Amino acid sequence: MNLQHSINYLEIPSRDIASSKAFFSQVFGWTYVDYGPEYSCFMDVGITGGFYQAEVDFTLAKGCPLIVIYSQNLELTLTAVVAAGGAITADIFSFPGGRRFHFTEPCGNEYAVWSE
Repeated sequence: MNLQHSINYLEIPSRDIASSKAFFSQVFGWTYVDYGPEYSCFMDVGITGGFYQAEVDFTLAKGCPLIVIYSQNLELTLTAVVAAGGAITADIFSFPGGRRFHFTEPCGNEYAVWSE
């Protein structure tokens, strides 16, 4: 794969990095490498990136990009999101190519999960 001009890293704001890490670890099994108290890198999740300490959050209503995560079992993932403290902002719906739902994690950032 040619990496020239590809998107290969995401930096995501978090009001509480420990909370974001715990949520994504519990729901999706993500692991981290910490670089001080205000930055934590996630790896092996399809793209590498990190959470950085910030007093902002992102949602579609604010015009922010949507980060979409893949799941083989949408219903199980929705249940795990809720159990970990996430809030469903759009219940499971169909779109061309699959189904998905939207949620906010405990720090208020909005994501989506999709499946075929």
